[in-house]
Amino acid sequence: MLIFPAIDLKSSKVVRLYKGDFNTVHQVANDPAATAKTFYAAGARYLHMVDLDGAKDGNRKNAAIVQAVVNTGLKIELGGGIRSMADLETVFLSGVWRAVIGSAAVSNPDFVREAVAEFGPERIAVGIDAKDGLVRTSGWAENAGIAYLSFAKQMESIGVKYIIFTDIDTDGMLSGPAFHRLDALQRTVSCSITASGGVSSNEDLRRLRDQGLYAAIVGKAWYAGAVDLAQAIREGGPQ
Repeated sequence: MLIFPAIDLKSSKVVRLYKGDFNTVHQVANDPAATAKTFYAAGARYLHMVDLDGAKDGNRKNAAIVQAVVNTGLKIELGGGIRSMADLETVFLSGVWRAVIGSAAVSNPDFVREAVAEFGPERIAVGIDAKDGLVRTSGWAENAGIAYLSFAKQMESIGVKYIIFTDIDTDGMLSGPAFHRLDALQRTVSCSITASGGVSSNEDLRRLRDQGLYAAIVGKAWYAGAVDLAQAIREGGPQ
């Protein structure tokens, strides 16, 4: 199982949120590139980044920071405000390895279809964020009224191979992942599933690994000192 440490960017700073609420944003590190180098030194070779400014208003003002993190040698998976083929061109030109399409996948599935066809399924992931089993969009503020399993099947049908599933109720809470929802997702689609949200310990990561997930994202648990990243990477297997 791949381990993706996480950096959330807002105003060029590394921040975390509780349950995706922008009113709870708090800084957890000073320098994004230095933080990424710490991850690399621990054995990480992948990094999950979210451009919160891009997610909120479509402004890619953190582009220089993303470029600096790309230069650390990590494979960068970037999400946040990617809404068009032009956005994809921009992030891929900066050296980003994989782009994550979130809200735009709900409002414009044809965009996802075009993205997969143009760049290949390895370069595109769809982020499915759900609360009480229903998909949320627009920074988790809007209920799309679609069951996450139904939406996952729709994405699979148009060629998506990678899904990042976030259970909003667990995100940033150090309460443990939504194992039951992840299991249901695995049984519903054949896509490679990345677990996001709720990881609180190395034991959580071992359980996700044993569940057969493709990857897990480690965010607040690392910043809070609750996860030994180097151990998690060793136990996850080849990266």
